[in-house]
Amino acid sequence: MMFPQLFSPVRLGRVELKNRISFQPHLTNFAVDTLPSEKHVHYWGERAKGGAGLIVTEEMSVHPTDRAYEKLIEVFRPEVIPGFRRITDRVHEFGARTFAQINHNGQQCDGTLSRLPVFAPSPVADPLFREIPKEMEPEDIEEVARYFARSAVHVREGGFDGIELQFGHSSLARQFLSPLSNQRTDEFGGSVENRMRAPLLFIAAVRKAVGPDFTVGIRLCADEMIPWGGLNLADVQELAVRFEAAGLIDFMDLSIGTFYNLFLVEGSMHTPLGYTVPLAAGIRSRIRLPVFCTGRINDPTMAEKVLVNGQADVIGMCRALICDPFLPQKAQEGRLGDIRSCVADNQNCIGRIGMNKTLGCIQNPAVGLEKEWGEGTLRPAPVKKRVVVVGGGPAGMWAAKMAGRRGHAVDLYDKGEQLGGQVLLAMKGAGREEFGVLVRNEKAQVEKAGVRVHLGVEVTPELVAATRPDVVICATGSVPARNPRIGGARGPAVWNVWEVLQGKAELGQKVCLVDTDGHHRATATAELIASQGRSVHVLCSSLFVGAELGPTQDLYLTRQRLLQKGCTFTPDIAVLEVAGAAGEKRLKGVNVYSNATQEFGPYDSVVLAIEQEVEDQLYRALKHQVKELYRIGDCVAPRKVDMAIWEGHRVGREI
Repeated sequence: MMFPQLFSPVRLGRVELKNRISFQPHLTNFAVDTLPSEKHVHYWGERAKGGAGLIVTEEMSVHPTDRAYEKLIEVFRPEVIPGFRRITDRVHEFGARTFAQINHNGQQCDGTLSRLPVFAPSPVADPLFREIPKEMEPEDIEEVARYFARSAVHVREGGFDGIELQFGHSSLARQFLSPLSNQRTDEFGGSVENRMRAPLLFIAAVRKAVGPDFTVGIRLCADEMIPWGGLNLADVQELAVRFEAAGLIDFMDLSIGTFYNLFLVEGSMHTPLGYTVPLAAGIRSRIRLPVFCTGRINDPTMAEKVLVNGQADVIGMCRALICDPFLPQKAQEGRLGDIRSCVADNQNCIGRIGMNKTLGCIQNPAVGLEKEWGEGTLRPAPVKKRVVVVGGGPAGMWAAKMAGRRGHAVDLYDKGEQLGGQVLLAMKGAGREEFGVLVRNEKAQVEKAGVRVHLGVEVTPELVAATRPDVVICATGSVPARNPRIGGARGPAVWNVWEVLQGKAELGQKVCLVDTDGHHRATATAELIASQGRSVHVLCSSLFVGAELGPTQDLYLTRQRLLQKGCTFTPDIAVLEVAGAAGEKRLKGVNVYSNATQEFGPYDSVVLAIEQEVEDQLYRALKHQVKELYRIGDCVAPRKVDMAIWEGHRVGREI
């Protein structure tokens, strides 16, 4: 066996897992009327089918005051039990175990949803929700403990194998444990013993409700990572020892950070792989209970190393299994090249959840649609066709792959010398190298699907006519706007982002970057230029540079790196005109709030991070000329990679 530790069993209380891979808790927004839905059944079932040893559900609310999000499951309602039964039956069908995570978010709630006061240890507002909570009275604490117990009974009756109590980054329990949020002077505040009192009440209530033979564990924040206060690793090591000594729990799952530093809770590709391993090792060194380690562990080799080194007992994988539910099975079978590796881009998982949308994944269109698009749903085409796909970016590769898997005869053409499309450019931006894994993940799958790949070929209507296909799919993408809506944008020493990333731009020392994008295309290019030792000033019409990066948790680190490299910013400016020769470039803009005009410069060079436009000439030339014609991805409208992959996948499986 390639990964003997990873695929060895482990016991958590009375439950034995077949392997040490846990699909970790995360919001899905699949709940319907605060109850579990059929989407949950198939979503968690797919990860069990893919080989995970343990499925831990998303956090579920134990009390009416806990409505941090609109679509939480309210586990305190007895109506959840039938839905739980469907979920647990499905997971058990594949030999996996499943724990329910139950929680009260405390100060990290939204009273506008519950129409109730927010509960917290002290009247300290959360930095994200900013609502002043009610300082819980002792009877409130006792009531929440009773609701934890009530919820635990529903979990057990629903067929779950265990319970995980959320004491981590987003929880009332952590807020009691942390001196940063717990400023009480009664028996629930002050000393470590006092700050542990309420969390221990919650655990004791759950343990009494489910009995000694049911597995119960906690998810503990290993380090709040707040320089001005809060819990650090040494503090949490002491807490872990005390929780273990209480004799009420069977395992300890770990998280990191709080809503003060959410970019650590949900680390993007700017965060190192396995960045929480030292914290897990620090906790495991002090206790005997099994310890979970989670945080950008996205491949089995790294997971095995953590286990062999004795840094943890169970490997938590979240986005890795959202991206590829069958990672465990592929790893166990030695099919490492078939694993679709997560790149922590965060656009469709965390980014969608943060906007109150259902969970997604840029590389896995089947997320939330497992019943319709999951493993085993792809059917051979009833009529085999000759398919020509033009454009080898993500949209074209996915369309070709899916059509090939269904038995069509597929030819994929690209005018470049390698597959990848705009991903090959995006990965050249500073800090975006890992984005290129999207291409690596799919190239081999295109070949395995029997697709014939033709590189360095410019497809013309004549070539299409000569090949006589039944179907043509245009995935020809988009290009920077040929005539930008900025005066002088085609003048000397004015370049677009593509030219910079391709190394074609002859930049001077002093550069102004005009950002109408608000995303990585602008910020990663600005950082790349600054990394070359140049002075970079960014103009944008948004309230701040990188305005689209907040939901993906990239904003903090991106701005930090830009500032550390000397970049300067002027927001609120819509650029109207660029004028002057190289070395004397001046920009005229208007403040979008005051309408006052301003002039900026002089600069040696100007870089435009502005809109794209479709490259659809071939599509228009072929209309009414072929039997079936489709266009997908940026060829339809310039968007992000998630829509390119989604449309390629959909068309490939439908033709």
